[in-house]
Amino acid sequence: MPLAIFDLDETLINGDCATLWGHHMTDLEWVERASFIRKENELMALYAEGRLAMEEYMDFTLSPVTGRTAKEIAVAVDAFIDRKIEPLIYSDAIHCLANHRQNGDRILIISASAHFLVSAIGKRLGIEDVLAIDLEEREGVYTGKTRGTLTYREGKVSRLDAWLQEQGEVLAGASFYSDSRNDLPLLSLVDKPNAVNPDDTLLSHATQAGWPVLSWR
Repeated sequence: MPLAIFDLDETLINGDCATLWGHHMTDLEWVERASFIRKENELMALYAEGRLAMEEYMDFTLSPVTGRTAKEIAVAVDAFIDRKIEPLIYSDAIHCLANHRQNGDRILIISASAHFLVSAIGKRLGIEDVLAIDLEEREGVYTGKTRGTLTYREGKVSRLDAWLQEQGEVLAGASFYSDSRNDLPLLSLVDKPNAVNPDDTLLSHATQAGWPVLSWR
């Protein structure tokens, strides 16, 4: 069956789940608010410019999670999704997902956010297939380290290639929806690329390439 692949942040939801989770951790008093938000804003500015070293971002944003159990994080994430994420899901995204399901397509989220966030949000959207940044655990406790290839820029392509082989799927006929210049490596590979609320660089590329440009609300 054809694949319908979606970025998550600023594509399916009107916001960045990692940034919002960081703010939620300050509400939980896991980190000092002002300094954490200041540093996170600096790193996200680099992301918007396509200059972020994702390893640095993950090292920083995982520090409050280090030493906490996966169960503790899951409970906190459920409450976070209820309060912060559910209101931000684009209604146009819901309609798009419904259309792909009606067509019998297999839906996959591939995101450069932590797996514990992406998988939980995916379940709220009825999506089981998720590729995201995997985290190291030891005896059920997060170490604050990532593992494997990060699902960021060309890393999304590498992880997707491995997933296709594992699942016995093919990329032919696939759609991909994203808002970000950072996803140009994968958008350029699929048969049906879609720019959703694109940043300026992606908008320019999509316009020149004749890709659909979608405005989701």
